Amino acid sequence: MARINNHLVIMAGGVGSRFWPMSTAECPKQFIDVLGCGKTLLQLTVERFGTLVAPENIWVVTNEKYADIVAEQLPSMPRTNILCEPCRRNTAPCIAYVSWRIKSTDPKANIVVTPSDHIVMNVQEFQRVIGDCMKFTSDTDAIITLGMKPSRPETGYGYIQANLAAPSLRNKGIFRVDSFREKPDLKTAQEYIKQNNYFWNAGIFIWNVNTIVNAFRMYQPKLAKIFESMLPVYGTPEEQATVNQKFPTCENISVDYAIMEKAEEIFVCPADFGWSDLGTWGSLQTQSKRDLYGNAIIGSDIQLYECHDCIVHATQERKVVVQGLDGYIVAENNDTLLICKLSEEQRIKQFSGEN
Repeated sequence: MARINNHLVIMAGGVGSRFWPMSTAECPKQFIDVLGCGKTLLQLTVERFGTLVAPENIWVVTNEKYADIVAEQLPSMPRTNILCEPCRRNTAPCIAYVSWRIKSTDPKANIVVTPSDHIVMNVQEFQRVIGDCMKFTSDTDAIITLGMKPSRPETGYGYIQANLAAPSLRNKGIFRVDSFREKPDLKTAQEYIKQNNYFWNAGIFIWNVNTIVNAFRMYQPKLAKIFESMLPVYGTPEEQATVNQKFPTCENISVDYAIMEKAEEIFVCPADFGWSDLGTWGSLQTQSKRDLYGNAIIGSDIQLYECHDCIVHATQERKVVVQGLDGYIVAENNDTLLICKLSEEQRIKQFSGEN
């Protein structure tokens, strides 16, 4: 399949302080070097699609206050491909906006939609899976979502129940979805992973532009009408002012509720390429290389003594020495130092003082 019609949509409007003091409302986690590798999560997201999508077909939907950060971090992407939301309205309006915008310039577009703040450990396998899915959607009316093979009874993710007895005739590794399940309690999650047909919902979607636009027209006609009415201004100097006027009138609804749970041609592609949404310091510790005592170190001059199951993030070339901690987060950024029990990290937002 020609790359010319492949498009990548990155949702990068998230705010918050889950990785405070590294991340703040002014610079959320997608724009920082969480892994200490010299690249931000946004840059890593773009990098792993490099063999699949040309730079001119990369689109980032973000809050208007982050547009300059995106442009700085992705200089090879056209500035006009940064679409700015004037306010937060969840993922359905975000996806509807960018879908109509892409359709206005490429009516044959084949699109993959991904969050900006996830990590993938096996990039080669990721590219194989995405490539197969994009080939599948390029000539069908199917909507595909990726299902991550669960490694633990996780209560922080939604689940996808797949019908493994009914593989697609076009691709034996793609199956129909039986149902989407909300984030479960621990007992329910334990039951899910005993079965082989439940997968984590990664929030990564693949479809062609006509499929998703028609799905909005059928299942969310009010949203469709809003973005259909903007056809004359897409790609013009009037686009942003029109978006600023009409976007706040959109319903606040996720694409899962708006489309995925209603549409008929929904498929899941089970995958296993070392995925994490990096939602917590604990998940970062799990995905990082750890020493014999379970400690994860991100930084160039960190020494631990008699520590167990800690994560220490200090990348500003200061010498850091930690002794005698079990199960702690130690993180510094500029003039702020955080020392917090991993088991209490849900209180970090309270500590940060951010709303």
